[in-house]
Amino acid sequence: MSHAARPLSSVLRRAALALLPALLAACGGSGGSDDGGALDCSVRSRQVWLRDYMADWYFWYQLSPRPDPAGYTTVQSYFDALLYTGTSADFPADRWSYDDSTEDFNRFWGEGRTMGYGLSVAGLEVDGQPDRPLYVRAVEAGSDAAAQGVVRGDEIVSINGISAALLISDGSFSVLTANAVGDTLALVLRRDGATRNVSVKATEYALTPVPVTTTLTTTGGRKLGYVVVKDMISQVNTPLAQAFASFAAAGVNDVVLDLRYNGGGLVSVGTTVASYVAGAAKSGQTYARLLYNDRHQDQNESFKFLRPASAAGVSRVFVLVGPRTCSASEQVINGLRGVGIDVVAIGDTTCGKPVGFLPQDDGCGSVYSVVNFESVNARNEGRYFDGFAPTCAVAEDFTRALGGAGEPLLAAAATYADTGGCPASATARVQSLRRGGWHAPEPDERRGMIGR
Repeated sequence: MSHAARPLSSVLRRAALALLPALLAACGGSGGSDDGGALDCSVRSRQVWLRDYMADWYFWYQLSPRPDPAGYTTVQSYFDALLYTGTSADFPADRWSYDDSTEDFNRFWGEGRTMGYGLSVAGLEVDGQPDRPLYVRAVEAGSDAAAQGVVRGDEIVSINGISAALLISDGSFSVLTANAVGDTLALVLRRDGATRNVSVKATEYALTPVPVTTTLTTTGGRKLGYVVVKDMISQVNTPLAQAFASFAAAGVNDVVLDLRYNGGGLVSVGTTVASYVAGAAKSGQTYARLLYNDRHQDQNESFKFLRPASAAGVSRVFVLVGPRTCSASEQVINGLRGVGIDVVAIGDTTCGKPVGFLPQDDGCGSVYSVVNFESVNARNEGRYFDGFAPTCAVAEDFTRALGGAGEPLLAAAATYADTGGCPASATARVQSLRRGGWHAPEPDERRGMIGR
């Protein structure tokens, strides 16, 4: 069992992700080079690099398989064979560790940009039901899909000649993943009974991690400050500060934090998001602790609540959630509850990922995000592998715009703010929610709890 991986210092963890190839390749071993990556980019060398790194830094190194790389012809097949399979009653199988290209990883997590078509569909909600409509659930503002007028609530009739029914039956929606800039999607869309043909190109564009901010007044006269946080990336900071400054100016009574499509990201950014909710009274208290395997207990780290200007400082917050609420966005819920803030979760059960990564570059164009730590809150609560169940179970209506008073999850928050309880319709909807908890990511989804 190799101990050749070099310790990953806190300075390294906080280094710019844009420098990931040089800074985050922190393992060596018999297959390692002097700068921490594989000795060379042969299949064998990369396999040995993975073996040695995971034998040292993998959270489940004691429980995971240790096959000989000689039995595997590809790096991917060997990586899959190294993952923990769920042999302990304390932990489910590792369904989170993954690899990505260095280019895509740095572009997304470091630069706040991505390459693609810019539209997401509500595939999970119609899984196994090809007779149901398939809706566009979100469109990135900077994408070509937005430029071509595609909006949330458009019904997909077909994509590249493949009917919505066949897409639902297949279940992968891989057609939505672009291979290169310039790839095209031929969409047939329906809205209000009329169909239209739209051609969408894959482009590289800046993400919009805070796409919607608004204030509204409930029927009972309470002012709600509503903000959608879609990605836990550093580009959140400026629009989030602007959102909470507007809430302070408006004198809001309650905050509604929409994390329903937030797959996670940087722990430091999640700390900031939670701090805007918690306010000065919780400043300096523990937001989250990251706990590593028994070989690297010296790397255990605590993140503390901050004291941002214009923080709301509420004792209760409404968080809109669903099965795409994952990882660092679930950590926000857990962190706030850990310091006694009442989190009223509205929607569907979250994905259930209380573990995270310190991404490592192999020096050959791939970044490996394997589970390195688990996260707990100030009360040492964690291991929510079944996800967080909603306080009020409410089904989505994709024809309603996010931030609109008629959108069901936001409407439920407004009712709760007025009455102190879930709307009467919520109980009836519990059985209509098809599934909660973890699901395999769709092509447009990224998940992470990255320890920086």
